[in-house]
Amino acid sequence: MSTPLAPASLTAAVPLLDGVLIRPAAESDAEALAAAYRRSRDHLRPWEPRRPDSFFTTEGQLTRLREQADEQRAGRLAAWLLTDGEAVVGGLTLSGIVHGPFRSASLGYWIAAGRLGRGLATAAVRAACQAADGELGLHRLQAGTLVHNTRSQRVLVKSGFERFGRADRYLHIDGAWRDHLLFHRILNDRHPA
Repeated sequence: MSTPLAPASLTAAVPLLDGVLIRPAAESDAEALAAAYRRSRDHLRPWEPRRPDSFFTTEGQLTRLREQADEQRAGRLAAWLLTDGEAVVGGLTLSGIVHGPFRSASLGYWIAAGRLGRGLATAAVRAACQAADGELGLHRLQAGTLVHNTRSQRVLVKSGFERFGRADRYLHIDGAWRDHLLFHRILNDRHPA
């Protein structure tokens, strides 16, 4: 597995691995994103909140992308897609971005069915960490995984995250409140200018 050629950019596509790009999400991605979610619906179900049928439509994704764009303009979110040609093969977000003395965000990501085990998640997380440090000037990222999601835990550890706790009934995933293991990565110790 190779490391990304550059950090994820908030404005441009960057090569990641094996022809896959990491690039900012845009409203024009609604159709491809809906198709990716439909293809991976069963694969993602155990790891995500229950989604209404409208989530898997172009219109549902357009609404979601517009909401993300509003959050990004407000400085509270950064959203990227992993693309292979025209196909969306994953996504990654930094949400709940807080500046000031906290300078932190929450990391979330997914990889499409059939694309697991190729290093895409690890490369994407590393690229997002570099962007969070360099472009966003954040100090710390946090991520949570379901207790039994060992694949995601390995991605985080390989990307420099450390486990720091457990949160009982942390998120409502696949129809129930689920326990999560919590991880974080300190990106830098610069003064929060």
